[in-house]
Amino acid sequence: MEPVSTDQVAALRRFNRYFTRRVGVLDDHYLGQDRPLGEARLLFEIHESASGASLRELRTRLGLDAGYLSRMAKALEAQGLVRMSVHPGDNRLRRVELTPAGRAEVKEQNRRAGAFAAGLLEGLAPGQRTELTGALATAQRLLRLAGITVELVDGASPDARACLDAYAADIDARFPEGFDKSDLVRPEEVSGDAGAFFVAYEEGRPMGCGALRRLEPGVGEIRHVWVHPDARRLGLARRLLGALEGEAPRRGWTVVRLDTHAVLTEAQAMYRACGYAEIPAYVDHVYAHHWFEKRLTART
Repeated sequence: MEPVSTDQVAALRRFNRYFTRRVGVLDDHYLGQDRPLGEARLLFEIHESASGASLRELRTRLGLDAGYLSRMAKALEAQGLVRMSVHPGDNRLRRVELTPAGRAEVKEQNRRAGAFAAGLLEGLAPGQRTELTGALATAQRLLRLAGITVELVDGASPDARACLDAYAADIDARFPEGFDKSDLVRPEEVSGDAGAFFVAYEEGRPMGCGALRRLEPGVGEIRHVWVHPDARRLGLARRLLGALEGEAPRRGWTVVRLDTHAVLTEAQAMYRACGYAEIPAYVDHVYAHHWFEKRLTART
């Protein structure tokens, strides 16, 4: 992957500075209410969890320091906007929910935020509004993809097996003949010298996976490239594929192969777009209808 240029870094920082100033992030009275953005956002996130949320869940979702989050929650509790309690499912967790006053404030916050956004868009012609909202959707998709990490994990780890279980459930629903989980790779096939297993994480949550195992000397096989439904159409499958292709040369494997089912037309299109050539069957696999191969270089 090519390094990020200084111009690209400067452009993103310039946009961040403009946008945070324009929407009032720096103001201690966000949207004209008597609180800063941090507290306003915390109220909104609690509201999004209909029955309340644990502080641990909110900390993960918002990426906040535990102490800072706890102080904000206590400040909101002192103002009568939230109530804290022991989580009913785990007495080690604290649960926070909105009070009627908190719900009323979030309702007003949403009204003001909607009016502010409408006011910004009113300065544009209809075609420009469409252009802007499309650009924002693209920016959100790409920034979300940029925030996802792809990590090498042990093939027997709970996250690896959970991803494979989800993969199996997905394709069992799609394959006319169903899917037998005994076809999944075994941990020893994708760990150590035998292979590798990658998991994609978004804010600590496993959102995709891919496996690589040794097929024969110099040749690896890619298996089970899967993306959670919530993260599809971001480009994450290609990220996972790139991680697997990058791992193969490090193991001295200069060729990777894979097979796929006839119904997985989107997977076939991705493999072709990523430089895979269709080849004759290299293995007798009950779920395979198409077989692909790609030759790699050390820079893949």
